[in-house]
Amino acid sequence: MAGEQKAKGKKEQAKGKAEETIGRAVGNESMEAKGRLRQSKGDARQAKEKAKDAFKH
Repeated sequence: MAGEQKAKGKKEQAKGKAEETIGRAVGNESMEAKGRLRQSKGDARQAKEKAKDAFKH
């Protein structure tokens, strides 16, 4: 389960980075902001899973 969540976090980070880059390239500030938000969600998910792992060991 934890591996699933880590993968989901990485996926969100990658999608967010792509969306932010595309938004910046085409001058779409809304898309750029959504990309940053998605990256933040991925970062938060990764941090949560790392914290869980730290307490397991």
